Amino acid sequence: MLWKSDLGNGKYKNPILYCDYSDPDAIRVGDDYFMVASSFCNSPALPLLHSYDLVNWKVVNYVCKKVPGYRYVNPMHGCGVWAPAIRYHNDEFYVYFPMPDEGIFVCRTKDPYGEWSEPFNIMPECGVIDPCPFWDDDGRAYLITAVAGSRKGYKSVLRLSEMAPDGMSLKSDPVIIYDGRGTENETIEGPKLYKKDGMYYIFAPAGGVKGGFQVVLRSDKIYGPYKYRIVMRQGSSKVNGPHQGAWVDTAGGQDWFIHFQDVYACGRIVHLQPMEWRDGWPLIGKVMAGNDYGEPVAEYDKPDINVPNEKSVSTGAEAKSIAADAGSKGRSVEIGTNSISVDNESKSMYDPATSDEFESDTLGLQWQWNANYEEDWYELFPEKSVIRLNAVRTNSLRQLPDYRNLLLQKWAAPEFSFETKIDLKGLKIGDMAGIVSMGQIFGSVGIQRTIRDGMDVCEVVKIHGRQEFDHEMSFADSTEEIVELDTDRLKAAGLEAVFSYEVKIRGYEDYLDRIDAAGNEIWVKNVPGETISMSVSIDGENVVGSELVIDAMAGRWVGVKSGLFCVHRSEDRDCGYAEADYVRYI
Repeated sequence: MLWKSDLGNGKYKNPILYCDYSDPDAIRVGDDYFMVASSFCNSPALPLLHSYDLVNWKVVNYVCKKVPGYRYVNPMHGCGVWAPAIRYHNDEFYVYFPMPDEGIFVCRTKDPYGEWSEPFNIMPECGVIDPCPFWDDDGRAYLITAVAGSRKGYKSVLRLSEMAPDGMSLKSDPVIIYDGRGTENETIEGPKLYKKDGMYYIFAPAGGVKGGFQVVLRSDKIYGPYKYRIVMRQGSSKVNGPHQGAWVDTAGGQDWFIHFQDVYACGRIVHLQPMEWRDGWPLIGKVMAGNDYGEPVAEYDKPDINVPNEKSVSTGAEAKSIAADAGSKGRSVEIGTNSISVDNESKSMYDPATSDEFESDTLGLQWQWNANYEEDWYELFPEKSVIRLNAVRTNSLRQLPDYRNLLLQKWAAPEFSFETKIDLKGLKIGDMAGIVSMGQIFGSVGIQRTIRDGMDVCEVVKIHGRQEFDHEMSFADSTEEIVELDTDRLKAAGLEAVFSYEVKIRGYEDYLDRIDAAGNEIWVKNVPGETISMSVSIDGENVVGSELVIDAMAGRWVGVKSGLFCVHRSEDRDCGYAEADYVRYI
């Protein structure tokens, strides 16, 4: 078990997800909680997570199979699907999401576990981000948005547009309803619009991702004017930022706030804070003596909810009836050999998926590709418990971070390791397969089949380098090192190799985040610095010289990802494949 927020004694510890689910938004529908998060250029896109208690979460679907638009056939780091919002209206789920170069898109469905509608661009405008829909008591619909300084040339404003009642078209141009430029609320963004007791509330972070705070705006009119209060700061806690999130409640009337914290290399991890109301204003976290704001909690009592007991029934007519009823209510259903279990009636202590034995005929939801995927990149053979990664031809001018078919997943803990066994019998000359670490500092360890001195041999290839970003373009510089390998030894081991990946914290550092509007230095303290080690072994013994050690550094607004790859680097030969037997996390 890599990271467990549920302490098993009625309490939980933060973060609830030590995983890069950036810009979370969440809702409650009956006894179910659903969360969405950014996914940038990875596919499938826009993860949908589910929980029964706000503490235990798992990915249950993706809203989009692919990132809309042909440009995402290749990795476009920092672009793609940014901060989404999820709402439930008229028995239908809506997800609105921004693509900062293309506009605001919407998908909807009656079954969140099934197919979502194709993305529809409701606001084709460059530089508009962070949408949140809102349906008022009179049936009128609105869309609040922010703007990206990287595209617009300005930021720190919140805008409101009226939509058609079905939420699928705009009725008015956006109007600025709050301008934080030149104030302590510089870089206000990520707005979520709610209504309580006749008052309109906008929850929004300000002050920047790593060194900012939570603001709430309040007005008795939807277009304002709005007053504001800062409702949560880092204070004496260890949680820098506390950034963008969502207000959710329980059926019993408790209020909670989900938000993220940027921890640099691991990305943007998810926290859960208690919330209370005082004098018509929310306070988030724990309110210390003398403060008019809350601070993030490290440990707290779990939300007060009733989780149904586990229930299973035999297969047959009764099971099909329960499955159909569950599906109609938006419940997930797990079907086994001899029974069917309705997931919302099983235990609530989810463990987000990491390890994979490849025993299913569908790819695990923990996996995403580096760009929009093609179906012929992989094949699953559950009867053999393997995934076949077909070698995809690469352009010789492309660096490792821009390989399209990297199969990746998010880091799942502050420190962890995994290993994978890869069968290399299917490699053809020019193919290379192995493991990869994707961040601003990147690296891979692979085994390549090639011709050396007229002989057909295998060799270890180590690649490491760094990406830099200019606006939204990335430029990578890398070094490649060849380690000679005893091909006969590899053949004696059945042409199978075990690749290992390990993350360790090497220490903690302080970083200057920004200078605020009053001229104060805002520091982010005690930032973990991680070291990544990769290596390959054959028949239980490490290949001498195969170890690659690199520092960890987050990518373009995303945490480091790790995973598998199989590519072809020759221009005039056929492509082969490699088969991974398992990926096991520790």
